[in-house]
This record gives sequence, structure tokens and C-alpha cells, in this order.
Amino acid sequence: MIKYNEKIVDINKFPDGTLLLKEAMVSGIGDKDNSATITWKFENNEELIVLFYLVRHLQSLNVKDIYLKMPYIPNARQDRVKNSEDVFTLKYFAEIINSLGFSKVTVLDPHSSVSEALIDRIEVQSPKSYIEKVIEKIGDENLIMFYPDEGAMKRYSGMIEKPYAFGIKKREWKTGVIKGLDVSGEAEAVKESNVLIVDDICSKGGTFLHSARKLKELGAKDIYLYVSHCENTILAGELLESGLITKVFTTDSIFTENDERIEVFDYV
Repeated sequence: MIKYNEKIVDINKFPDGTLLLKEAMVSGIGDKDNSATITWKFENNEELIVLFYLVRHLQSLNVKDIYLKMPYIPNARQDRVKNSEDVFTLKYFAEIINSLGFSKVTVLDPHSSVSEALIDRIEVQSPKSYIEKVIEKIGDENLIMFYPDEGAMKRYSGMIEKPYAFGIKKREWKTGVIKGLDVSGEAEAVKESNVLIVDDICSKGGTFLHSARKLKELGAKDIYLYVSHCENTILAGELLESGLITKVFTTDSIFTENDERIEVFDYV
């Protein structure tokens, strides 16, 4: 979904399938307007073309400062290449975004520092306020935090002043598939405690399923999950059906479904 100054951009098509964008979506823009804000909550790759056309149209109307709010960075997972067959899509995506000359690109909790390095004039929005909102909703002063790996631990433990443990993933060397994890940090505090798992992104939830199983082995009571970006594919995974997670919290950066087990915060 793309919004221009908080108004949803209608995306229509000609009979041949090419995009049909109307002037009405940016009506009233002219020389007197020096800035515009575009919000992009990623749903599909076609929206990148819409974004390109929209920005170029605004620039043709002499809009000088155009700001992009893009909470989720598409292609963020492809932030490196391991062999000659891999395509560095994040790099090329960033090149397209940079070519549009945004005055500022605001993102929420990016998947890696590579994204931050590749996108010009980027402003990183911390997920701290969302995590604090989740903690308030859980309402447990003795809540224990859990970070699924060392990267997450380094990223989030400084935001929230609560005891925490973190996972050390055990992967199959050839495939990279997670086979389980060990727990480090204040693992003994997990017993008889409610636990909040925190990370940036969830697909089908395999990492969090392994985490929840291990936390239950350590004696955890209710287990909650917060991820800044939750893909709709979580509904196709085992995580929600396992019954190990009491509630999932996320933002609407990319999640577009409705499920009573998932509470969605509006991105602002």
C-alpha cells in the first residue's frame, strides 16, 4: 500500500496490464508546495514501479522535498551474496530508491546494517516504543526478555531494562537449517516466568518455534512474541498452531491479515 500525504494511492491498470495512475491522486500540488510525504507499506513488487512514477510526477510539478516512510525494507533478506548464483537484490533495490533523491527515507528496525549503509539519507526508527507497548499490555513487572540470537541480543537488550536470556542457534552446516538452540544469559530466570521474545522479522516462525520449545523446557510460563515485521506466511507455519505462543504482536508494516492470535499496531 502506498499513501501520498496520508491518502491511499489508487492503483489501476489499462487492459494490457500496464499501470494507470490518475492526476487526481496528487491534485492540488503545484509550485507553492515544497514538500510531500509518501508512506509505503510493502505488499508487492509492483508498488516499486508505482513509487517511481509517483515521485517522478511530483518532481515534474516542482515539489522539492519528498520524504519516504518505508517501515519495512523490501529485499532486506538478500543483504549479501554467498556465491556467483546469488543476486544482490538489496543493493539494486537501494540504487533505485537512491535514484529518486528522497530528502529522507525513514525505516523501522531494519533487518541488517547493510540496508542502512546502502540507502542514502536514511533515518532508522527504533522499535522501542512498540516493545514498551507490548510490555504494558502483558502487564508483568517480572517479565523476562528473550532474544533468539546474539545479533538480536546486541540490538535490543540496551533498549529494555529487564533481565534477559538469548539463544545460540544450532544449524546444519550444509543447509543452514536451524536444528535447535542453546540458551545463554540469565537462563535460570526463565523458570516460572513469563517471557517476551523480541526480533525484527518473522516469516513462518521456525526460529521462534525452536525458541519457545527451549523456553518451555526451561520452565517458562506464558510466552509472547514481538516482531517489528511479520510476514503473512506466519499463518502457514507451525508456530501459531503449536500453542506455545500466547500472543504475537507486530506492526502493520507488512502484515495484512486478520487473526485473533496476532495483535497489530499501526505504524506511525
